Amino acid sequence: MYTIGIDVGGTFTDLVAIGPDQSAVFAKSPSTPADQSLGVMTGLEDLAGKLGLDRAALLAKTTRLVHGTTVATNALLERKGAKVALLTTEGHRDVLEMREGLKGDRYDLRTPPPEPLVPRERRFGVRERLGPDGAVRIPLDDASLSEAIEAIRRSEATSVAVCYLHAYRNPAHEIATVERLRRELPGVYVSRSSDVWPQIKEFERVSTTVVNSYVGPAVQHYLGNLERRLAGAGFAGSLFIILSHGGMAPVEEASRLAAGTVLSGPAGGISGCRRCAELLGFADLIPFDMGGTSTDISLIADGRAMLTADAGLAGERIALRSLDIASIAAGGGSIASVDAGGTLHVGPASAGSQPGPACYGNGGTAPTVTDANVVLGYLGAESFMGGRRRLDRPAAEAAVGKIGTALGVSLEQSAAGIYRMVNLGMADGIRLMTLRRGVDPRRFAMVSFGGAAGLHAVEVARELEIPRVIVPVAASVLSAWGMLASDLRYEVGRTSIGTSRVGAETIRRVFAELESVALSRMKAWFEGPVRVERSAEMRYGEQIFEIDVDLDGIELSAPDLVEQIDRRFHQRHESLYTYASPDQEVVFVNARVSAVGDVPRINENGATENRGGTANPTSVRTVFLGGPAEVPVYDFASLGPNHRITGPALIESETTTILIGRTDSLSVNALGWLEIEVGRG
Repeated sequence: MYTIGIDVGGTFTDLVAIGPDQSAVFAKSPSTPADQSLGVMTGLEDLAGKLGLDRAALLAKTTRLVHGTTVATNALLERKGAKVALLTTEGHRDVLEMREGLKGDRYDLRTPPPEPLVPRERRFGVRERLGPDGAVRIPLDDASLSEAIEAIRRSEATSVAVCYLHAYRNPAHEIATVERLRRELPGVYVSRSSDVWPQIKEFERVSTTVVNSYVGPAVQHYLGNLERRLAGAGFAGSLFIILSHGGMAPVEEASRLAAGTVLSGPAGGISGCRRCAELLGFADLIPFDMGGTSTDISLIADGRAMLTADAGLAGERIALRSLDIASIAAGGGSIASVDAGGTLHVGPASAGSQPGPACYGNGGTAPTVTDANVVLGYLGAESFMGGRRRLDRPAAEAAVGKIGTALGVSLEQSAAGIYRMVNLGMADGIRLMTLRRGVDPRRFAMVSFGGAAGLHAVEVARELEIPRVIVPVAASVLSAWGMLASDLRYEVGRTSIGTSRVGAETIRRVFAELESVALSRMKAWFEGPVRVERSAEMRYGEQIFEIDVDLDGIELSAPDLVEQIDRRFHQRHESLYTYASPDQEVVFVNARVSAVGDVPRINENGATENRGGTANPTSVRTVFLGGPAEVPVYDFASLGPNHRITGPALIESETTTILIGRTDSLSVNALGWLEIEVGRG
């Protein structure tokens, strides 16, 4: 039987099948942005062919399919989500525009305010009021609600967000409102804040609920369509969706909490890197995922991926916890341009999958990073995708030549400039991700994955003085591979403000209630072993922002529970900000519980043949390394454990190409993965 991971990217859809013998088979298929499920089904057909099966036979033998989707991401980035109406407490309909009272650049007086996802004419106040303790101050007024529902009907909204003041304390008014909406506006997608994010902070709760309603209909439609296509093709197994926190959930949960899928694809890559850390025995890794349209960067420290509740996308605040991923508009499809002052820029615009880089031959004419790599000889026009797709080198030269003309330099120099600029931009992104946490990137290893990363990872590492780059066999499809290393995960949180010094019984009660909810939900999804993870969001009394504190290992029954939680908070605060204040009051704000269903792990058996010695190149190619150079080209699949290569060299596989420089050396480890020692200069 098989398990399959699928990651839909901006340019390609990546697929990985793990068979009964734990061997992995990869496939790539062009993404189909208009209907991503079409690219998925085509990719499954390609994957089946590599296994010597037809698609129906493969799906019939598949027990679990795990999917990362960019439907929610694209809806937000392109502003193509649902037509949303907002129901909120009377007098509070402008919270969405007031935000937190701050501008992105507070000193720029010309910066226009962000355009809200819900315009003011579709934001309706309802007469009701709860106090901060959840007590009813003003009962839900039926006439006011009826008037608001009729206004929604006239507005032709297709989705509704319901967010009443202090509903995190008492959801009764929101529940009653949702019941009326579903009865009187059937077919309209509805989200309520007490279900999406039942925690304190009004703007965060409103914004997250609105985002959920904005992307929810598209996610629900896509996943329903995908389920039908898969069932029609013979799939009878379980379909799970990767969420932004790196866990996976069934389709119905992903449809309900659609805002939790906005980092679905990149989260799979981080899950894969966590598994890499376990297999390699390396605790500190920098995941470097470069695809066709963007580069995603994260951090794994002490074997754990970073989570954050401060994420957002396209200027929208999403308070749901997610993996801490920085996305840079730099990918193989990033377009190079020269401004009026003669300065070279790379990105943020991208050629995407349609028309794509000029060398793809789909009608693209803009110079891209991929075109520059073709001109420099790093990408072989004859060997791309294992020779199944020939690249148009003359088209790449014509596109990149525009940059050379604008700058007055040669074709090769303009391509090298594009290559250098995109590398510097990605290196700066890693500096921000690491140094802002007080982390020295030089003590980390970089994991290179994504279709475009292999040609850039070593140079980016050199810029940052990172000593080692690791390239797994599944590098070009690591996000899809990593999805098969993800666990089922259900998170639930609750606000319980109070000083932790006097709140031990409250803390015990709240965690017990949350665990009951989380375990009940998980057991409905999963029959295997389930574990519970606890955390809290806490702050000092004079602070206004909380930090996430891991409480695993602390027994709730401990007589010194409060003191242990306080110590854990002080330690976490010091690790983040280099100081702690043990004499200050500590405030326990939010309790959080995650129920985690442990699914079987990917087991890498490693390469069976210990070949050793020096590998033999399959060809030699002329590339530009400051000048023309004859560089040996090696077949990734032919390399075995203990093979060693000194640079410069190119390593090619069907799905990626890796460039190592003159001062670098490469060895193949027991898993068949590449470990590159990065030299200076």
